[in-house]
Amino acid sequence: MTQDDLLTRAQAWLAEDPDSETREELDELIRTGANGELAARFAGTLQFGTAGLRGELGAGPMRMNRSVVIRAAAGLAAYLKAKGQDGGLVVIGYDARYKSADFARDTAAVMTGAGLRAALLPRPLPTPVLAYAIRHLGAVAGVEVTASHNPPRDNGYKVYLGDGSQIVPPADAEIAAEIDAIRSLHDVPRPETGWETLGDEVLDAYLERTDAVLSPGSPRTARTVYTAMHGVGKDVLTAAFARAGFPPPALVAAQAEPDPAFPTVAFPNPEEPGAMDLAFEAARAVDPDLVIANDPDADRCAVAVPDPEVVGGWRMLRGDEVGALLAAHLVHKGATGVFAESIVSSSLLGRIAEAAGVGYEETLTGFKWIARVEGLRYGYEEALGYCVDPEGVRDKDGITAALLVTELASVLKEQGRTLTDLLDDLAVAHGLHATDQLSVRVEDLSVIANAMAALRERPPVTLAGLTVVSAEDLTKGTESLPPTDGLRYHLEGAYKARVIVRPSGTEPKLKCYLEVVVPVAAAVDLAPARATAHELLVAIKRDLSAAAGL
Repeated sequence: MTQDDLLTRAQAWLAEDPDSETREELDELIRTGANGELAARFAGTLQFGTAGLRGELGAGPMRMNRSVVIRAAAGLAAYLKAKGQDGGLVVIGYDARYKSADFARDTAAVMTGAGLRAALLPRPLPTPVLAYAIRHLGAVAGVEVTASHNPPRDNGYKVYLGDGSQIVPPADAEIAAEIDAIRSLHDVPRPETGWETLGDEVLDAYLERTDAVLSPGSPRTARTVYTAMHGVGKDVLTAAFARAGFPPPALVAAQAEPDPAFPTVAFPNPEEPGAMDLAFEAARAVDPDLVIANDPDADRCAVAVPDPEVVGGWRMLRGDEVGALLAAHLVHKGATGVFAESIVSSSLLGRIAEAAGVGYEETLTGFKWIARVEGLRYGYEEALGYCVDPEGVRDKDGITAALLVTELASVLKEQGRTLTDLLDDLAVAHGLHATDQLSVRVEDLSVIANAMAALRERPPVTLAGLTVVSAEDLTKGTESLPPTDGLRYHLEGAYKARVIVRPSGTEPKLKCYLEVVVPVAAAVDLAPARATAHELLVAIKRDLSAAAGL
């Protein structure tokens, strides 16, 4: 793009930008001749994919802003009308991030202007409330404005269809084509009124539904510390706990209220180093049975347990550990149907399902796939996502997951046992399934492309002394999985292991998911098995990094 073309594009964008803040920002870039920054913002358009949209806030087509959102909403409206949904209801939810309320209101205006009915949730609420509302209200689609656990300067736009599940191909490409067909924002009608702002009836119905994940008369004694991570989970989670009869969670006060600046954490993600420090500090003061955290839009649930061997006395459970615990609890409660997980999650779920005689299925990464499993009873993903009530919410739900894990902790407490004890039982029954992740955040996306290319051109033959017995390029798909950008290795030798490498769909990261399975004959063998697994995981990380050129 020549400098003249760049300036022409920027001025055309400026002329139709409806937001005074981004107009001022773009005008300053043009006026000061910040051509490098302009080129970055006009290098293309933020791509609408199976995660919808997600990106940094700012002016221009490569940033999240009102212009981009209006186009996305208009594209979605055109798609729905082309599918015969004219006049159908679209429900819109939003979190408490910068610009979320504006993006939600713009979406309602565009839907109304396109001849669809629009209903806004009453205030910033957890994403699972929006996912529930779609099915509860019989909507043809839903939109959630959120960037989940991304940094403060990001926002996003997540799209659901009428089944309450997030979009999957080919819907994403068809919506993207409709977005691309919009020539000018002046062609998109945006009335000032005409949509509905819902009251608390939908939230009340959701809360009533949360009780259904618990067994009538089950123990409700476990005490918790809870952090909302500066997000929107606190009021809904505490209301759900009160309804259920659990002791009120002790709140991490500094993180309890919504704050788009996320001032106490570098990244508002319970998995990130340091994010749980304040929660652990609170736990040391009140000595609860467990610590629970939601991410900012409360669709994920993190759990920590007392551990005297860890500095500070508290240990975060891996998503795979919580996934196995919830599965075991549901089996004990007599759950039937299909247990499902994504390919990057621990194979322990398959062992639990097989032993219990329930169905089991693996899907591609993301709840957009897990939620579509026929006969789904329970689904989870290692990134702290759990679907424990698929008839109510066909997505991950950090509120109902928190209720269920607290019920489990209460049941075990009555027996004089803990979540850690149950994890030990599962390891003895099925083998120690130890998982870890090599996650590389990049500034330059070419680093990810180069690493994937290196692994495709020169696949590793051994990792940590284990032989790579199969190397699958998932771009070609498999008998049970559609194509995706990923690589999967199965390793055998003294132990079995599995490695999956894929670019993140929502962040500038290369993610490598590692699992080692070490047989355990009895509880006395657990400590040496954990030591062996740790050594293998460290060695796999080292060898994989070298093979990928990282």
